[in-house]
Amino acid sequence: MSTADLAERARIWLFVPGDRHERFEHAARSRADVVVLDWEDSVAHDQKDPARDAVLRHLSRTDHACAVRINPPGTDHYHADVAALSTHGSSPRLVMLPKAEEPETIEELAAQLPSGSTIVALIESALGVSRAADIARVASVGRLALGTFDLAAELGIDPDFWPAFHGARQGLVLGSAIGGLAGPIDGVTGAVRDLGQLRRDVTAAMRLGFAGKLCIHPDQVTEARTALTPSAQTVRWAETVLQAVGGAAPDQSGVVVVDGRMVDAPVVRRAQRILSDVGRIQAIPDGPNER
Repeated sequence: MSTADLAERARIWLFVPGDRHERFEHAARSRADVVVLDWEDSVAHDQKDPARDAVLRHLSRTDHACAVRINPPGTDHYHADVAALSTHGSSPRLVMLPKAEEPETIEELAAQLPSGSTIVALIESALGVSRAADIARVASVGRLALGTFDLAAELGIDPDFWPAFHGARQGLVLGSAIGGLAGPIDGVTGAVRDLGQLRRDVTAAMRLGFAGKLCIHPDQVTEARTALTPSAQTVRWAETVLQAVGGAAPDQSGVVVVDGRMVDAPVVRRAQRILSDVGRIQAIPDGPNER
């Protein structure tokens, strides 16, 4: 599976500190779609070099789908991170770029990575949110993700206060649609042991148009996966809608009534998208993925 396909289809993205190599294989067994090996926030300044070495060794021998979160542009470690990914092997990389704000910076990063690499743009600032559509249009960007904690710090708000992020979440959903990307990836739920809160967060984000979740603990993976999977009832509804229009294209389907509710072209397109999403989910293998 190419890095672009993986970025589009993956739902569960599990962070692991890049200097904790003993956790890498455990994370791979969690059934996360992508293990994000982190060189940024979870790694202390004096451990950045050991973290690079540990991650590069792991990438050279694992078959599991991995991404690397590098340090942000403008920081001391950004150029070292990019050089490490560019010079150690020629395999395409799946790279998560924090503090994504400038389309030009993303294009410059892509030019330095091995051919076929894909970038997940982590939007963590007001400026990034305002430019979500421009970022999503960059050819190397395969997905947008929301970083609520850094955005909350900039705005001076509680990262757990959902209403404060409604506009930002809508901005990423609209930007992704404009850029032709899959639904964005929602930010982390900090309450690691509160799986009920995780489920509520994922369900609410999915209703807004998100199609993925950043996780920070293996215990969150199964709950997030379940919450992001269309229910059997939703799938049956979509199948019933398409059966009712007899496979006609949305703009040729006219108007019919299904279970007492009007079905027209936009409803048909929604049903098609639900079944398409299910198909993408099923296309991600359980276990190791090709890099």
